Amino acid sequence: MATLVYTHSDFFGHMTPPGHPEQVARLGAVERGLAGLAVERREAPLAEESEVLRCHPAGYLARVKAEVPVEGWGQLDGDTYLAPRSLVAALRGVGGCAAAVDAVLRGEAKNAFVAGRPPGHHAETAKAMGFCLFGNVAIAAKRALDRHGLARVAIVDFDVHHGNGTQDLLWDEARCLFASTHQMPLYPGSGAESERGAHGQIVNVPLRAGSGSAVMRAAYEARVFPALEAFGPELILISAGFDAHADDPLAGLEWEADDYAWLTGRLCDIADAHAGGRIVSTLEGGYDLQALEACVAAHVGVLEERGR
Repeated sequence: MATLVYTHSDFFGHMTPPGHPEQVARLGAVERGLAGLAVERREAPLAEESEVLRCHPAGYLARVKAEVPVEGWGQLDGDTYLAPRSLVAALRGVGGCAAAVDAVLRGEAKNAFVAGRPPGHHAETAKAMGFCLFGNVAIAAKRALDRHGLARVAIVDFDVHHGNGTQDLLWDEARCLFASTHQMPLYPGSGAESERGAHGQIVNVPLRAGSGSAVMRAAYEARVFPALEAFGPELILISAGFDAHADDPLAGLEWEADDYAWLTGRLCDIADAHAGGRIVSTLEGGYDLQALEACVAAHVGVLEERGR
């Protein structure tokens, strides 16, 4: 079996203003990172609105739709923009994650990567934030739980920014473990260790700027991996942000591409032990284009190797 990669040309339609870090050029970097890997490419389908409503209220979806401009840009918050094709791109992101979950749970592949944009992990229940419109990974988790009948789904978010949206959307969801490592202090300001969810199912591991690879690996070994092992997930979802890389302009955790390969391999070990190897990963941050290319190659390269 080959690792599945979900993409679509509609992801290029989400345009942001000049100088915005979440730019179309990120997709080119992702494609260069995927070059040469033995993956199976599939088109990300357009999600039905009902899929968005697994996590977001209808009123919020209506507000997003109302803000989509005919030309130029609309703006949902200080750094979250809408272009005329942004809603279509966002629905492809939700649809790609849903299709990846379906395919992996049907046994068509052990793992999958959704190479889409805009990202999703900052989108709260009724609030767009941090470049994000819809909570892609949280919606995917709810699909796995409610449509496929899984009892335990884990999400690991290694983006440098805390996944406040995923946490908000799944705060009351006992069937989903959410584990996040992130730089603190840093946008969006959430993610303290004391934020544990309504059922103690949220594990936040804040890291200091400049702490580097060794501290990150020790934190995963001490906090995240034991929580995953104890939870015994039937599926692991990954919010794959690559902005903790040393070259990224938005933060300073000083990770390297090898760290993403190591982390992906360890998550594959846990998935092999508890979930039949089943992993679905979706792109979040990563804003230095060369670093993004290297990190995608490292991350998906391990998924491809372990998914054979």
